[in-house]
Amino acid sequence: GPAGRIPVRVYRPSAQVDLPVLVYFHGGGWAICSLETHDATCRQLANGAGCAVVSVDYRLAPEHRFPAAPEDCFAALGWVAENAAAIGADPTRIAIGGDSAGGNLSAVVALMVRDRGGPRLCHQLMIYPVTDHAFDTPSYRENAEGPLLTRETMRAFWNLYLAREQDGREPYASPLRAPDLSGLPPAHVITAEYDPLRDEGEAYARRLAAAGVPVVVRRYDGMVHGFVG
Repeated sequence: GPAGRIPVRVYRPSAQVDLPVLVYFHGGGWAICSLETHDATCRQLANGAGCAVVSVDYRLAPEHRFPAAPEDCFAALGWVAENAAAIGADPTRIAIGGDSAGGNLSAVVALMVRDRGGPRLCHQLMIYPVTDHAFDTPSYRENAEGPLLTRETMRAFWNLYLAREQDGREPYASPLRAPDLSGLPPAHVITAEYDPLRDEGEAYARRLAAAGVPVVVRRYDGMVHGFVG
């Protein structure tokens, strides 16, 4: 990666070669969590989808602020594309995905891939993603005190992640602010009913659909942020 080696963990549900592969970016407000905290999630994704999963241990804030995390994730994706055969994966079937801050990184890396000319992606998975540096949606007001994730916690995470508040207006920090979302891979967006991030995730899905990107969006009623884990 741009600052040195990036640890990854590879999951394989079988000995089959040429498996589709999901490059996964963990959540945690860009500042906490790791390969270990998301180990069970990655195992479930690998077994449930029948795909290889490559979990990326990108650099964390505040020691490494924006854009360190997306640059690491983009570099890891490039490594997977170049070394797919070595991990028994099919280089023509690469997807990216993540939860919460990792959902943000998935959306951002998809933009980077389009803007930088590859590698080719077949899918993007965003699980209750952060898509905008703003705290003014109805879901932020309704769920300001949680459960689990609160508005003030999200403010704290953003403050750790950004070196300057104005960086939050950059599309690679807030993909909802990207002027053009065309040319991106098909998407699956998952949101939770009682989550401050619900509305911005669904707004991003609507923007993708309006740009002609095939998108499936599903809100899980009764659920809170983090329920997939």
